[in-house]
Amino acid sequence: MSTPPNDKAAASARPMPDAGTPPAHVDHDRPGRPKAAARGLWRFMTSSMAAFTGTTIVLAFVVVGALADVLVRTDPLQVFGSDLLHPPSAEHWFGTDGNGMDVFARTIHAIQIDLVISVTAVAISIVVGVALGLVAGYRGGWFEMVLLRVMDVLQAFPALILALAVVAASQESIAAVIFVIALLDIPVFIRMTRGQVLSLRDAMYVEAARATGNKPWRIMWRHIMPNTLPPLIIQTAVRLAWSVMIVSSLAFVGVGIQVPTPEWGAMIRHGSAYVTSGQWWPSVFPGLALMLLVLGFNLLADAIQDHLDPRKD
Repeated sequence: MSTPPNDKAAASARPMPDAGTPPAHVDHDRPGRPKAAARGLWRFMTSSMAAFTGTTIVLAFVVVGALADVLVRTDPLQVFGSDLLHPPSAEHWFGTDGNGMDVFARTIHAIQIDLVISVTAVAISIVVGVALGLVAGYRGGWFEMVLLRVMDVLQAFPALILALAVVAASQESIAAVIFVIALLDIPVFIRMTRGQVLSLRDAMYVEAARATGNKPWRIMWRHIMPNTLPPLIIQTAVRLAWSVMIVSSLAFVGVGIQVPTPEWGAMIRHGSAYVTSGQWWPSVFPGLALMLLVLGFNLLADAIQDHLDPRKD
């Protein structure tokens, strides 16, 4: 009659797993976050022609602006004294302006200025406007009433005229331009966020969070705020396009960024004096760059709105 094997002896007789072999439950085929983000971006870009075109334009401007010093070796402030108003050529692709500076180098380097000002101003307005809009929409009361009246007064002035007054009264610095654009954008994000909060603060999941003892700030930031992101993303793209136009508009009328700083509006203003005499290139090329970037942001906003539309199949 055979003796049953000892459990410990049987366990020791089993082959030990290789120390270098990963556990069976680890899924190493699952893409990481960068790869997943890249796939999500590609899926969005291929969802429509507007998404592909808008994303391509904006990404191209961002990359070219970030690498402007590497891609363009010509100093945008360098003066070619013998080449005043030189037409486009192999040496100067976009020609030279009335000061003898290379228009191509200035147009490329202007991307940095316009994007930095616009992105910084919109980022400030998002932080301030969303925070105030959340509190006003969730708490209501006198704070909401006072805040809305202040926003009414601020929006009663035409945007460009108010921007002109504020920047002209300051030292016409980049900081002043950022401040005035952020000031004009804050009411937009306050009203948008407040409207979203008003439609969400009585939702069932918010009532459940309130019933379980969550504090108001936690309910606002953890439960309501994530559901305001879709319209916030759309509005951000729209305001970026608007900010780029305001920056260039201020420079075009002689307020804000001044020559010789490379900025599209200032370049268009400076070059417009020579258009009637046939020298069109100092103003046309920066104008085309401005138009293309604004078009890219607007196409991107439309594509995001279509992509996030819950009624879309």
